[in-house]
Amino acid sequence: MGMAGSGKTTLVQRLNLELNAKGTKSYYVNLDPAVKSVPFAANIDIRDTVNYKEVMKQYELGPNGAIMTSLNLFATRFDQVLTILEKRAPELEYILVDTPGQIEVFTWSASGAIITEALATSFPTILVYIVDTPRTASPTTFMSNMLYACSILYKTRLPIVLTFNKIDILSHAFAQEWMGDFEKFQEGLDRQGEDMGYMSTLIRSMSLVLDEFYKTLRNVGVSAASGEGVSEFFK
Repeated sequence: MGMAGSGKTTLVQRLNLELNAKGTKSYYVNLDPAVKSVPFAANIDIRDTVNYKEVMKQYELGPNGAIMTSLNLFATRFDQVLTILEKRAPELEYILVDTPGQIEVFTWSASGAIITEALATSFPTILVYIVDTPRTASPTTFMSNMLYACSILYKTRLPIVLTFNKIDILSHAFAQEWMGDFEKFQEGLDRQGEDMGYMSTLIRSMSLVLDEFYKTLRNVGVSAASGEGVSEFFK
């Protein structure tokens, strides 16, 4: 999971290529009803069960409302998905689940919680939180991403791997430095001239609060486009 445009689907495609090259048996689930095309071979696809455009028309909804309603409809049948996955599980190494583009539609909806809990009850489940590294070069955006990852961790109580994507465009070294050294993050904030009164004070306070969170957080840099860092991601 991750913010819109962070590269979730492209990363799943890259993982698919890597696993296929190694002959590792894996299974793929697409939970985005609004995606036009999926670049990996989805074994289970929400679009086969729910017609997003029809949901939008029938319930007179906007894009996000239609995605949420589609997920709600799919969640009512998720026991059937689990049955399929449990039958396949003995021969599989990984099951990869790609979530909808708009993160809040999945993470803060009842259906998202039902699907996540159902998977976590049946299988050892890890959340992969994708960060758009170039966009996170701003300390304010970086902090927003960290707070979101932190809230997801405490909401789901599942292991999480913070995955900095697009490192072929910008190295994630700055983010690791900020996570490891409170003073370096403060310097980054000062350099960007983001002394915005209350907002600046809040961000500085939040970075101190998140210091404990960072210590237990596993993170890795990858490039879904080039494949760089994927072996470290699997480790």
